[in-house]
Amino acid sequence: MNPSETPLSVVRAILDRVLDAAFPARCAGCGREGPPLCRSCLPALDARLDLPAGVPLGLPAEIPVPLLQLEWCAPFRGIVRDALHRLKYAGERRLAEPLGMAAARRWERAGVGADLVMHVPVHAERARARGYDQAELVARVAARHLDLPFAAGLVRVRATTAQFDLDRADRAANVAGAFAIAGAGSSRVGDGRVRPGADVRGRWVLLVDDVMTTGATLAACAGVLEAAGAMAVSAVTIARER
Repeated sequence: MNPSETPLSVVRAILDRVLDAAFPARCAGCGREGPPLCRSCLPALDARLDLPAGVPLGLPAEIPVPLLQLEWCAPFRGIVRDALHRLKYAGERRLAEPLGMAAARRWERAGVGADLVMHVPVHAERARARGYDQAELVARVAARHLDLPFAAGLVRVRATTAQFDLDRADRAANVAGAFAIAGAGSSRVGDGRVRPGADVRGRWVLLVDDVMTTGATLAACAGVLEAAGAMAVSAVTIARER
């Protein structure tokens, strides 16, 4: 079993293959029957793949403290936006595979360091209503392709207002205190996987999320991880909304 996989994820992968056979996906970009993103639409995820690392000049803010590095795959528009909406709101979990692979490709091209992948969690009530946490699905795929261990080590302890509904000044306040380390204590299994509640001391964490605007949510998670002893925290998202 891959280090980023669990027995439950293996079962889900098998069920997804059964669903693929019984109910073929339609491309989130063009609607063509086949893979969840067809060969023609897939390149939209790599819009920034060949750009150098770092935040381009002209963006409204620098990398938010305490993040060490912040990368993203593509602007939040068109095919990319449609794919993320299908994953989040239409139950199309099969999109986690191409989205997670895109995050891994961008990080391989532009990222530095990181030895543990984590995700920015949704609130438990939202995950129950949706049936899954979309960022976790994407992060697990990214971890697998980066050959890094994955830990579901953060929880969102209170529900928050969607960041896009707020102005810049209110976004940091909205997520302040919203995240915590999952569980009490830590455990590590023989294949290197880190269980929820894992000790992050001395680890360089790569946070994965679906969409970011100013990075306030990622920064809030990074602050919690550094307070718990993480050596450094970087982040990669599928898209950036401006």
